[in-house]
Amino acid sequence: MADLKPKGNRIKIITGHFGSGKTEFSINYCLFLKKYYEKVAAIDLDIINMYFRIREKTEFLENNGVEVYGSIMKKMQALDIPAVDPQILMPLEREEYQVVMDIGGNPKGSLSLGRYRELLHRSGYDNYFIINRNRPETAEVSDIIAFIKSTEAHSQTRINGLINTTHMLKDTTVDDVLYGQEIVEEVSKLLNIPVVYTACIRPVAEQLEKENSIKNEIFPIDLYFRDDWMI
Repeated sequence: MADLKPKGNRIKIITGHFGSGKTEFSINYCLFLKKYYEKVAAIDLDIINMYFRIREKTEFLENNGVEVYGSIMKKMQALDIPAVDPQILMPLEREEYQVVMDIGGNPKGSLSLGRYRELLHRSGYDNYFIINRNRPETAEVSDIIAFIKSTEAHSQTRINGLINTTHMLKDTTVDDVLYGQEIVEEVSKLLNIPVVYTACIRPVAEQLEKENSIKNEIFPIDLYFRDDWMI
């Protein structure tokens, strides 16, 4: 983990079922990128899940140097409206920005991404699909594959990376992560999509690194999105 470095295209799309940990990962990834780049933008296109979204952490991210784009009513987070800020185009178009896009928690939620498809294909992007095996919607290989295919069709983009996020709460064990890794690697082989990260809380990440039981990169997570009373 000490030599973990940014990779791939400057635009990262993070998709997955709601409750999978994609917003938590997105926030951590923004902070990770900020260590290497001056300009980092978080774009919240999650119009499905009304609870865990990047724009509820706007002040936290901005205090850490990350620009946040999403709802056109930035200061009124309680209003859940399917409208987005037209300024989203700015970081997407400008090459000096690293961009992390948090997309809605089901295939229909990824429809919002379709409006940017030409820009994304022109600029280049990585679309990472989050998998939490402890979620019933992504507990079986067939369900995960169907979810990926549907997300690609609705968003008009291609998934080119998988991330294991099983599970990211404070009681996660190494066995929990390996349980998820098993199914993620199976999906990877069937779809020929690489596993780009295994994301888990920092103590577990350190254990996994010592055991050297996972071939892909391990991404340590700090839980910014859940208050202590929710753990």
